[in-house]
Amino acid sequence: MTEEKIRVLIVDDIPETRENLKKLLYFETDIEVVGAATSGEEGIELAKQYQPHIVLMDINMPGMDGITASEAITQEVPFAQVVMMSVQSEADYLRRSMLAGARDFLTKPFTSDELISTIRRVYEMSASRRAAIPMPQVAGPVAEVAPGAAPSHQGKIITVFSPKGGVGCTMIAVNLALVLQKLTEPDGKVALVDASLQFGDVGVMLNLQATRSIADLASQLEELDSYLIETAMLPHQSDVRALLAPPRPEMADLLTPEHMKAILEQLRTEFDYIIVDTWTALHDLVLQVLDISDRILLITVPDVPSIKNARLFFDVTEALDYPPDKLILIVNRVDRRGGGISVKLIEENLKHPVAAQIPLEERTAIVSINQGVPFVLGDRRNPLAQALFHLGEVLLKDFQKEAEAAAQAEPKEAQARARLGRLFR
Repeated sequence: MTEEKIRVLIVDDIPETRENLKKLLYFETDIEVVGAATSGEEGIELAKQYQPHIVLMDINMPGMDGITASEAITQEVPFAQVVMMSVQSEADYLRRSMLAGARDFLTKPFTSDELISTIRRVYEMSASRRAAIPMPQVAGPVAEVAPGAAPSHQGKIITVFSPKGGVGCTMIAVNLALVLQKLTEPDGKVALVDASLQFGDVGVMLNLQATRSIADLASQLEELDSYLIETAMLPHQSDVRALLAPPRPEMADLLTPEHMKAILEQLRTEFDYIIVDTWTALHDLVLQVLDISDRILLITVPDVPSIKNARLFFDVTEALDYPPDKLILIVNRVDRRGGGISVKLIEENLKHPVAAQIPLEERTAIVSINQGVPFVLGDRRNPLAQALFHLGEVLLKDFQKEAEAAAQAEPKEAQARARLGRLFR
């Protein structure tokens, strides 16, 4: 049986553009141009007629523009995925396109490689919609669980945060993800999410080319499932899978707190540990991530501004009624020669124990960052690697104690329910 070709419909009012697009796609054996429309109205009719997989839609056309046409096509032909084309790349155009249902955005002029890779990627991203497989029921942004039922798998969300920038959150998040993967081999599954949406550096530190990102999920909240998220993630040689930040800062606006919650809750069902890197502002989206996290690693360094900000953050978490054991205090860049404020003094000032100290090893850290090779992949005897492996072990023991306490509590709860049942017979 021959493989299905990707059916493409072109919608553009300029004849030269339509012809150029046809020529660019002519020699691709897996892509077939099924039609070309000269207006938004005609594009809607041809989409209903040909049922294309991909619609290449110009955003600026006389009469009905591409935004309006895309909205109609996504309603009339939900099978079709719109890729918007425009000579303008402003954030407002991008945002309006995604809200209209577009799955991607190409800025004219684009190369043949950019066009073809975008078509194939969007086609792959929409595979779950075409596949005849049962989809999880979603109410709002998050799948509901029947009363009394427990999800089949509940991974742990560990968020790395600091109220002050430049203290090494991304370095710790990246290396910790690799450590947890190593410590839980061969069956452990670890995800790394870059929630520093405007200027995330997880991809740089892992030397990953950002061909896909979390922005690919922004317009697919209602269809969100494990397959969609898997196609948006990138594999690393360590077996950690990374969900990278958007490739352009303005694309961060496409993601809402509801998006982030739905994505992380879906990741819970697929991975044992989800490490989330964030940015410093207590934005609604960051607060949403903190709310649903099982543990928050609060990173500080031994200087007065960082400790002051950490103390203010403890005040915020107290106001939010976070349990004390949800926060784990980490001191980074501890100078073993005695420079900076002592860890003991930090504990006294913040009234919170320090769970791990990460030594100041500037050369190792800089080489690791610039080469895109996390230092935990190198010599395990390196002080930085030792500190991160210690942190990973602390977290695993913490979760193990929590699981044991929950297991001990279950028989007592069952006995109490049985006694109540006998009383009310």
